[in-house]
Amino acid sequence: MLSDFKNFLLRGNLIELAVALVIGAAFGAVVTSLVENLVMPILAAFGGQPNFDSLDFTINDAVFRYGAFITAVIVFLMTAAAIYFFVVRPVTAIMERNKKEEEAAVDAQETLLTEIKGLLERQNELLSK
Repeated sequence: MLSDFKNFLLRGNLIELAVALVIGAAFGAVVTSLVENLVMPILAAFGGQPNFDSLDFTINDAVFRYGAFITAVIVFLMTAAAIYFFVVRPVTAIMERNKKEEEAAVDAQETLLTEIKGLLERQNELLSK
């Protein structure tokens, strides 16, 4: 039973998932810091507030804090943009570059095989005469 548990823990996918989780959490902290310490002050220069958490309205003693929602949406959009520009685009570019290199290698192999096939056909023609 313990060996099964050990095998489960040491499977590649679980280790990769754990690493991705830790890196994702750290990346989230970096993006949150970027938004709170750089982007929100820039918005404050135009809007007058460093964040929108204090924006609210009241109806019958019920307080609606729409400013916190606006701040959360901005943080989400900035996080999505950071992930897209700093993770998705570079990884996609690397994958496409590798794909082109693989295609070039396949094309070279196909060319070589075609040449070999032609040589074998000529050799067979000469031997059959």
